[in-house]
This record gives sequence, C-alpha cells and structure tokens, in this order.
Amino acid sequence: MKPNGTIEQKRPYPSPNPHVRLTEVLYWSCGYRVKGLLAQPLRSGNQEGILYLRGGIQNIGMVRPARIAQFAAQGFVVFAPYYRGNRGGEGRDEFAGEDRFDAVYGVDVLRQFLSVNPIHLFAFSRGGIMALWTAILRDDITSTVTWSGVSDVILTYEERKDMRRMMKRVIGGNPNNAPEAFEERQPFSHIKDITCSLLIIHGKKDVNVGIEHASRLEKTLVKEGKVFETWYFSEHDHFFPTKINNQIIKDLTTWMKQQGG
Repeated sequence: MKPNGTIEQKRPYPSPNPHVRLTEVLYWSCGYRVKGLLAQPLRSGNQEGILYLRGGIQNIGMVRPARIAQFAAQGFVVFAPYYRGNRGGEGRDEFAGEDRFDAVYGVDVLRQFLSVNPIHLFAFSRGGIMALWTAILRDDITSTVTWSGVSDVILTYEERKDMRRMMKRVIGGNPNNAPEAFEERQPFSHIKDITCSLLIIHGKKDVNVGIEHASRLEKTLVKEGKVFETWYFSEHDHFFPTKINNQIIKDLTTWMKQQGG
C-alpha cells in the first residue's frame, strides 16, 4: 500500500480531440488502487486544474472521454476519477461513502500535472455530493461547480424509486433502518468548513435530481454566509440541449478562471 494520491501506473488513452492528450491513471486511495482519466491540452501555458466528478454509479454515468476533453479544450488540465470498484479499480463504489476519498485524493493526483495552484471542482448529478465533501475536506480548492447535483442522499432515496434497490444494497439499508449510514453521507452540517466559492447550476424541470437539491444547498450556503452563485434554468431538465450545454461550459469555465484570478 502506498500513500494516498500516489500514481501507480499511467497508460495512453485514445483521445477524440487532436488538441487534447488523454491518459488513464491508476492511483492509491485508502489502500485501494483506483482508476481515473486525465485530459491535458497540448498547447503550452499555465493551465489551472479541474477535478471532474462524474454522476451515476458503476457503468451508469461513467466518465466520457469526449466530455472531459471538452473541458480540457477550454484550457484546463482535467482529472476524472472513475471511483473505486469501477473499470478494474479495487474496492466498491459506495455512493458517497468512503469512496468520497477517491475524489479527495484525486486532487493530489491532479496537482502532479499542474504548474499553477488553482484547482476547481466540477460535478454532475451524483458527483455533486462528492464535490461538496471534497470542498469540505480540503482547504485548497478555488471553486466548486455543481450541475444538476445531488446534495441530499435521503432526498435522492425519496425521489428515485428506481434507485432504491441499488441504494439499499450499496448503503446498507434505507433511511429508516440504516439512518446512520445515510446521515453520515449528508454534507449540510459540514458546509461551514467549505472555503471556496460555489456555483449551482440546475434545471427546474429536472426529475432525475430535483431542484429541491439545489434549494436545500442554497439555503445552507446562505445560513453559513458562503460565497456562491446560482444559475437556474426554468425550461431544462437533467440533460441540457447540446447548444446550450456547450455555451454553459464556456460560461462556467470563464467563471472558474475569474475565481482563480
């Protein structure tokens, strides 16, 4: 077993973008060897970093090379953990249990490819709660963007009947018979420890991750006096149309650079 964040192995990965180099990385997290995908712009310069925190679980919502290359094309070095137990990585995906440390130590992996300090978190869907915990547990994050992000695991259980069987298996029960397991995943009482600025992006018609997740997070951020912005879209659901999606990526990466500047 090696120290957390230690890179065990790197291998080239086919890139969909000729201006972006992809590398699959095997790294250590809590005694497990976990995999993730690194995207580096080929153009020179002092690029800031983005830790990209995927949604879903196991093969659902898996990191897409074209997606992280899209962020790298905006001038960032991007690292996207698969989370433990995925794509040949050791351990078991726990839906924001101990696997949250795969994100926390993913920051240490990313730092090894940067020449400047700013590191940003970008999260989609389930990645939202992973990002919140990473921002809570680290004090070296510049900004966090959570897009259609989960902030409340109990609310996810209530909203998503189709996910209940998986959540019972992974978490060890339901909110009634395993309240401690759900509560220890909840970030709200720890939001006070976040030191970075935040941006919440959410579609008001989202039925996968309801707008209530954004509302509850926003209320807690207000209560704790945190610096944040909200970009709410009344006409969109969980997945935004391609043209709007691409524009928002440009807008949010510009916002990130402003936080880093």
